[in-house]
Amino acid sequence: MSKILIDLKNINKAFDGQMVLDDLNLYIRENEFLTLLGPSGCGKTTTLRILGGFEMPDSGKVIFDGADITKLPPNKRQLNTVFQKYALFPHMTIAENIAFGLKIKNKSKSYIDDKIRYALKLVNLEGYEKRMPDSLSGGQQQRIAIARAIVNEPEVLLLDEPLGALDLKLRQDMQYELIRLKNELGITFIYVTHDQEEALTMSDTIVVMNQGYIQQIGTPEKIYNEPENAFVADFIGDSNIISSTMIEDKLVDILGTRFPCVDTGFGCNRPVDVVIRPEDVCLSAPDLGRINGVVTHLIFKGVHYEMEVSAAGYEWLVHSTSMFPVGTKVGINVDPFNIQIMNKPASEDEEAVGINE
Repeated sequence: MSKILIDLKNINKAFDGQMVLDDLNLYIRENEFLTLLGPSGCGKTTTLRILGGFEMPDSGKVIFDGADITKLPPNKRQLNTVFQKYALFPHMTIAENIAFGLKIKNKSKSYIDDKIRYALKLVNLEGYEKRMPDSLSGGQQQRIAIARAIVNEPEVLLLDEPLGALDLKLRQDMQYELIRLKNELGITFIYVTHDQEEALTMSDTIVVMNQGYIQQIGTPEKIYNEPENAFVADFIGDSNIISSTMIEDKLVDILGTRFPCVDTGFGCNRPVDVVIRPEDVCLSAPDLGRINGVVTHLIFKGVHYEMEVSAAGYEWLVHSTSMFPVGTKVGINVDPFNIQIMNKPASEDEEAVGINE
């Protein structure tokens, strides 16, 4: 396992008396693609700005490769930032934009020329040296912003919603470009987004944040398949989140019907939340279902049909490659492995706090 490169310790930050980060602890490994994911105002961009040196924490430490860099200015850190607004100099050519940081460091002309060629090849824009920024598409401008950052050979690249201004197709293309770049460069990427699909597509590790707290840290698969609380389950993809009762180990009462599951350790007759992903709801003929219901809504989504099924007083969201017309009576079954059991939060505060580790 690669070494820990960055360690954020007990970070607190407030703006105008409003707490934005509350005792945040997070470590990031070398060569990791780590994504900070959450809704607006959750603290993800503030975390990135503290890492980059653009904000000072009210308390806590930023440790980089074993050294305390909490008070180090941005230009002294081995990090470069790519912003959503590309921040290219409009009066400079592409080559001059890429060379800007290197000229400040008094690098030789031959060194700079080699770096420009290398960076443009890396972002698939060879031959664009003499073009002006306004002659480039949004995706091309974003690639130039990335090229400008990587010529400085940072150990870490910070990316603050860099694809937010692009259209869907271009955004998807750039996601694959970023994965390729990360693998070729062998540097650490720390990425901020509120787009769940983006996070699931690109990341080695996802940090889900809400209200200044870390809710869950894990691989995309772990975050999606085993959310630790209702916020994560609801924020990452679609979910059926149902108030239920844990009868005993491996048996849960969902809407008055007993379902076998694989979870243990929740106690007996305890209130819990159950998460079932729409693609894990299996529809059948009514006499074959554990719960019976009727299809109330149907949309064709291209790769699957999205349906709503009214059953046992709950509107189930179902994704299936089989189509059941509105009005069809159906049975509902769920594989025990696809029933995710979660403790109910005791209060709204506890719901916000999550795990923060």
